[in-house]
Amino acid sequence: MIVANPVRLRAENIGARVGDATLLTEVTLGFAPGRTTGLLGPNGAGKTTLLRTLAGLRRPQSGRVLLDGDDLYALTARRRARRVAFMEQQADTALPLTARQVIDLGRTPHRGRWPVLPGPASTHEQSVLAEAVAATDVDALLDRTWSSLSGGERQRVHLARALVQEPGVLLLDEPTNHLDLRHQLGFLETVRGLGITTVAALHDLELAAAYCHDVAVLLDGRLVAHGPVAEVLTSATIAHVYGVDATVERHPLHHRPHIRWNGLLAERIEP
Repeated sequence: MIVANPVRLRAENIGARVGDATLLTEVTLGFAPGRTTGLLGPNGAGKTTLLRTLAGLRRPQSGRVLLDGDDLYALTARRRARRVAFMEQQADTALPLTARQVIDLGRTPHRGRWPVLPGPASTHEQSVLAEAVAATDVDALLDRTWSSLSGGERQRVHLARALVQEPGVLLLDEPTNHLDLRHQLGFLETVRGLGITTVAALHDLELAAAYCHDVAVLLDGRLVAHGPVAEVLTSATIAHVYGVDATVERHPLHHRPHIRWNGLLAERIEP
């Protein structure tokens, strides 16, 4: 496995604003090492803002983020990048890079600060690269140019780039958006099995129910629920957060929660 030491991640009293608009209000939650947490909520709930704050890309107006007890924002960017990998919704480049070169960029935090003459990769680095390529099924894409890749292929290449960082925390913002059904399932199955502390913003509740260990639910910038999927992703939570009537059942094959949609509610139901 690429990473054997998942990190304990914790957000404490996170507050974020843009001008007069409040994006997050006193969000406090911890993410257990090695578990996959689905970050859920309707559009505008604050999912991306929270992910960027956890990644060290957006300093909060209040509160702090801790990595195994260390203040994330007290670390240098290089030290953060050795411990946290962030995969954005849309990441693009105009440079004429191949998929192999994009993946290789993930090793930057582990290399020297100053450029040196190119040489053979170490045995460890070769192993990390090979495992990331195999885990994301991108071997056939390595020599293709970035501009020739489909949206789904780019997502898989970006996951490989994130994995070669050897992070203890993996943050994913809508990672299945451009993937077909087979690759959605394969992607999340891969992520769940990595043993990395993972937080993934997801819109598809059925995928969250099937592949996440835990879920954290945001509404209007506030945390409304957090815990194991079976305890949190209930009919009452869905009615309150999404304004949708749903029945949550146990799937007959894998026994994880399964959501059956019954229709829209006239308004959200307060808990």
